[in-house]
Amino acid sequence: MNVIRHGSPQAEEILIKGAEELGVRLTSGQVSLFLEYLERIKFWNKRINLIGTQDEKGIVVSHFLDSITVVPFIPENSKLLDIGSGAGLPGIPLKIVRPSLEITLLDSAHKRVFFMRDVIRVLKLKGIRAVSGRAENVIDGVPRAYFDLVVSRAVGNIEKLIELGIPYLREGGRIVLMRGKKGLEEWDEAKDRTVRGIELLESKEFSLPLIGHRRVILVIACVL
Repeated sequence: MNVIRHGSPQAEEILIKGAEELGVRLTSGQVSLFLEYLERIKFWNKRINLIGTQDEKGIVVSHFLDSITVVPFIPENSKLLDIGSGAGLPGIPLKIVRPSLEITLLDSAHKRVFFMRDVIRVLKLKGIRAVSGRAENVIDGVPRAYFDLVVSRAVGNIEKLIELGIPYLREGGRIVLMRGKKGLEEWDEAKDRTVRGIELLESKEFSLPLIGHRRVILVIACVL
């Protein structure tokens, strides 16, 4: 049976080569899911404010490839909460690459949650759900002290994200923050203002394929 490809051949090539540069080898099925996801973003982005670009290269590099940069920090079979997921980033790309993950996407904007649910339905993804709400509130169906990982991509300040994330982590869980080029500077400024017992376990600085934008990943644990 022939696989129907969405998106341009250029977008597909950028996705495959960019992922390989990041150490992620995508299967044909995963490529198809990403390209369908691309089409859903382009369709919905004309109606609601999801992301700032309709350019396929920009979506693939700045959103899809950026999202999968955290794959080395996400063990298989982990339970993951994505705070401020917006257009499903990084949660949906991580689910495509790591199907064993159990993922909850959390966002306060109802329209974005509807979009994420549409993507989950169209892509027929299992073990992932989108929930409407704010992390600071007690939300039905989003358990506390449950997740192995709390992930957030370029949302809010570090102190606030740590404060929001800790109640959702099981013992030994970690917070993975995806930041811009000043991520380590932000950590240095924030570490003395965060709750006691917080430790930076790992950090990684890198450039996105093709566009060279600098990114920093921070892996944080509560050691008390």
